[in-house]
Amino acid sequence: MAGNTIGKLFKLTTYGESHGKAIGGIIDGCPAGITLDFEAIQNELNRRKPGQSKIVTQRKEPDTVEYYSGIFEGVTTGTPIGFVIHNTNQKSKDYSHIKDVYRPSHADYTYEKKYGVRDYRGGGRSSARETASRVVAGAIAKQFLSKIEINAFTSSVGDIFIDKPYQDLDFSKTESNIIRCPDEATAEKMISKVEEIKKQGDTIGGTITCVIKNVPVGLGEPVFDKLHAELGKAMLSINAVKGFEYGSGFCGAKMKGSEHNDLFNEDGTTKTNLSGGIQGGISNGMDIYFRVAFKPVATVIQKQDALNSAGEIVEMQGKGRHDPCVVPRAVPIVEAMAALVIADYLLLDRVSRL
Repeated sequence: MAGNTIGKLFKLTTYGESHGKAIGGIIDGCPAGITLDFEAIQNELNRRKPGQSKIVTQRKEPDTVEYYSGIFEGVTTGTPIGFVIHNTNQKSKDYSHIKDVYRPSHADYTYEKKYGVRDYRGGGRSSARETASRVVAGAIAKQFLSKIEINAFTSSVGDIFIDKPYQDLDFSKTESNIIRCPDEATAEKMISKVEEIKKQGDTIGGTITCVIKNVPVGLGEPVFDKLHAELGKAMLSINAVKGFEYGSGFCGAKMKGSEHNDLFNEDGTTKTNLSGGIQGGISNGMDIYFRVAFKPVATVIQKQDALNSAGEIVEMQGKGRHDPCVVPRAVPIVEAMAALVIADYLLLDRVSRL
């Protein structure tokens, strides 16, 4: 299987399956001399881990990370950082009923047709369990980035949206509620919506907005490796993501050029930021902001028609422990993937000119 690595200089390769013994990764290209805050890394994992609230999957995993290499006395050595997170709360029997059945909108059918074999326990490699490894690497990248701030938050659940620009939000409030929405009134509505959907045995989607501040001018490689293209690739690699837009996004398609242009100030900043902090694929020093759309989780605790390996349409019902809405736990994943991309481009920028 190809495609398990992201990055050019700051690279992450992940391994493991949802119901295997462990998941983990290898980070290559992390600069030497970074004093790591291990508590901060674990806190990022705690934000993503299952069982943290009543509106997420109740699988109980401590998600404690162990480091095997690349760190000496708490400082990165410049060599590959190997790490592991052991799986401790698998309930593989919950998936025995789909051994020969392809669940609607899952990767079951495509995996088996491509590889001739699939791990049906929790989705195997295609499970969002794999994203815990990304969060570890992203947390280390954040410490490398130091002054660059990355803040993601839930901006919508179903048809409930925050009706304020991100500049009017207090990001310190994002972790004050279980839906991870910094607008308290909207958060209450979102939580009620997820609880309602969960009672129905159904799921619901939503969006996450991410804001990256203090990015220097000049990150990004024009043509095929534009900064926004790599951010888009990183976000679209996250399980359940269906869309990505940055800056004005699709709304920009409705505007005239005279309305959309970001006019300059004398210091090189711009009066508006419809470009989303990126022009010509290169960061311009303004805030980078983008939005990521997540579909409803495919496993619903309702009866549905499905295809089995014999080519028959059969009735099946989802079992096990699943998120009614993936968005709250995906917030730290979005931040992690953004951090990996920015860290990679910071290193690339160092060799762009003398």
